[in-house]
Amino acid sequence: MYLSTVTRPETEPVAPDPGRRRRRVALVSGNVVALGTVSLITDISAEMVTAVLPLYLVFGLQLSPLAFGVVDGVYTGATALLRVVGGFVADRFRRRKLVAGLGYALSAVAKLGLLLAGRSVPAIGAVIAVDRLGKGIRSAPRDALITLSTPSESLGRAFGVHRMMDSVGAFLGPLVAVGVLLAVGESYDAVFVTSFCVAALAVVVLVLFVREQQPATPTATAGPAADTAVSVREVWGLLRERPARRLVLAAGLLGLATIGDGFVYLLLQRREDLSLLWFPLLAVGTSLAYLLLATPIGIVADRIGRLPVVVGGYAALGVTYLLLAGPVGGWPLLVLALALYGLFYAATDGVLVALAGPVLPVRLRTTGIALVQTAQALAYLVSSVLFGLAWQAWGPQTAIRVAAATVAGILLVTMLLLARGRRPASRKVP
Repeated sequence: MYLSTVTRPETEPVAPDPGRRRRRVALVSGNVVALGTVSLITDISAEMVTAVLPLYLVFGLQLSPLAFGVVDGVYTGATALLRVVGGFVADRFRRRKLVAGLGYALSAVAKLGLLLAGRSVPAIGAVIAVDRLGKGIRSAPRDALITLSTPSESLGRAFGVHRMMDSVGAFLGPLVAVGVLLAVGESYDAVFVTSFCVAALAVVVLVLFVREQQPATPTATAGPAADTAVSVREVWGLLRERPARRLVLAAGLLGLATIGDGFVYLLLQRREDLSLLWFPLLAVGTSLAYLLLATPIGIVADRIGRLPVVVGGYAALGVTYLLLAGPVGGWPLLVLALALYGLFYAATDGVLVALAGPVLPVRLRTTGIALVQTAQALAYLVSSVLFGLAWQAWGPQTAIRVAAATVAGILLVTMLLLARGRRPASRKVP
């Protein structure tokens, strides 16, 4: 329906399959469940650190809002370009599982690096960059494995289930962090060690249960043979295709609309004067909403179209920012803000990749997804720094109002950009 003016022969094979009807009965494939399990365990580890990091940096090390914005941006965006490298290597050598596994292992080792960094902000920034390097390397190969393990018409459901499992880990991670802090007397080092152990378990699960997935048949269209290695020229050629180029540009614009979880939770903590010990539970509220909504929203996206769902998700983000600057306070603010923030993630995280999947040829699927994620991550880095600067210069309330206005403007531009690629036919997917 949107974004694609190219034919579909280069997507999933359509050869007759006597077992296809039987497989459709299952919600998703076994490979998606295995990848979801890996993400669940990894997110327990990652969210343990993410939940306490704003406290550690802002209250423990006394970082300014601008300095925190830089560190927060690094946490997601500084190694963004390596996403493309990881995607290209995975496509060229057709070893998506191997590349993803290296990314998961790198992030696990980085958790121990936080122990060695001590109170040095530059060292902490470097360790965070290594952790995000691991995430950058693994994200595109993992998502490509999901698309190659799922029929095109069910991608929204598959990503919804995967992100739901992922969000279970995000839900549990802060709870584990709080439990560790209560058990050992608010020791951040204990959180980092526990996080490493959990991350190592995720690597073991990936090695044992996730299967490498390759296209079942060569493509029938003109172009490089299916058994030849992917070249850099093909990657540049992908960006010359109008649907893919618009998608990457739109992803970058949408990344500029996101200020980051740490800022959202710090604003809530300041407004409601929450105890620092219970600060990590704010992430639990977001993850709970994400957990409950991810799969239903993925199914809805397959039925009504993925672009309207993504647009609705960013609209929920804009309303969240307005709530943080509005007159509502107390429990109504906490419940509404966290529910809408979880809705934003449920409607955008996996659905945006599902939107991209059918636009991208199988041969360059991992690289194309990496380009989309890189555009978002680089824009997020810029957005985090700018929001930290705005907070420091104008105060948190003015800064969040500007962020809400930015979401509205970017959403309008993005809708106009992607609508140009809309097909006149009545298909609902992508």
